[in-house]
Amino acid sequence: MPSFPVLSRRRVCAPSRTVVWLAVITTVIVSLHSILLYTHPDYADLTSVSRIKGKLGWGPPPTPEQHIHNLAVKYPSNSTQRANAVLLMLARNSDADGAVSSIKELEARFNNRYQYPWLFLNEVPFSDEFKQKVSAVVSGTPKFGLIPPEHWNQPDWIDEELASANRAQADRDNVPYGGSLPYRNMCRFNSGFFYRHPLVLPYKWYWRVEPDVHFPCNINYDPFRLMEDTKKVYGTMSRKIFVHPVGVDELWYDVGFTITPLEWPKTIPTLWSTVKEFVEKNPQYLAHPNSMNYLSDDGGETYNRCHFWSNFEIANMEFWRGEAYTKFFDYLESKGGFYYERWGDAPVHSIGAGLFARADQIHFFDDIGYLHYPLQHCPRDESVRSALECVCDPNGSYDYQQDSCLRQWEDNLAAV
Repeated sequence: MPSFPVLSRRRVCAPSRTVVWLAVITTVIVSLHSILLYTHPDYADLTSVSRIKGKLGWGPPPTPEQHIHNLAVKYPSNSTQRANAVLLMLARNSDADGAVSSIKELEARFNNRYQYPWLFLNEVPFSDEFKQKVSAVVSGTPKFGLIPPEHWNQPDWIDEELASANRAQADRDNVPYGGSLPYRNMCRFNSGFFYRHPLVLPYKWYWRVEPDVHFPCNINYDPFRLMEDTKKVYGTMSRKIFVHPVGVDELWYDVGFTITPLEWPKTIPTLWSTVKEFVEKNPQYLAHPNSMNYLSDDGGETYNRCHFWSNFEIANMEFWRGEAYTKFFDYLESKGGFYYERWGDAPVHSIGAGLFARADQIHFFDDIGYLHYPLQHCPRDESVRSALECVCDPNGSYDYQQDSCLRQWEDNLAAV
């Protein structure tokens, strides 16, 4: 009889054990994947078929409605992740009712789900009436801060005779707030001091909210986290990566806006010449590519007066606190233009961000509806307005009116 080799029990059983272990490992992986899908929205978005297709460049880009849906999935209100951010309002005691109106709308449209803290600043102590009215409508417990006099009042070195003569002339020229010293104090404070306030210092991000503004659309995602997570948000798009001028290529200092008008020319006669002086002395601070084509129509020779309307502003305060903007503001401050003219915080912020941040670090919030009388922004896409339950008319939107700079901004982005 022929002899057959005798197989050991170990050799016979080995393949079976391998199969068993593979089955166990597969089960564990599938189980973990299923759990993460339901408990971590970010993971669900990251591993979604649409996201993978986008990464690989398959299929068409998302529609505007799909885009805001994707943002809502990626940055949902039920996520435990929050940015280090604050909702910030500069207000007077007489603004109590207007403050309550703005707060109610932003709470209903956004913050009653996301629960970001509110912080209120005033150059005089807030009244009990203001505190009580505001506390009744905010999420959580608000904070109230007093602005230090040196951050608010006109500096002692300003020539008051010259400054008062300028205010009188601006008033005769019908410049908005041309005769107002408190308005100049506010512009200077918003340009270079609010982010230094002791109650503001712990925060990285802020959303500037003013009394008597309106938010006509739901905001179904976290704009702070969108801006903080810039690289992931734009991961599905073809994007250029640029090196920051100071040699650090992972810094993301974003500024967000909704309306971009023209500045009154009589408020800033020497602002741009002062900017050019600073840049000539400090070329190392210029970002590449920056937004010079948004700010100037002739390569920087003159200022076209385009700016981001800063009464709506979502931004990273580390940019304002950084070396480039700090040196820039200090140079402007030394010239006295906040008082000898009427330099506003909107053009100052816009020029600072436009020159010292990359163009791709500035974000236009097309999907956030906003009204600060008389200007409004209403989302352009009908499906977006429907999805966000907007109550605004896009025909009244300021976006493409004759003196709007939105087209200038879009051309600037297209060129980089």
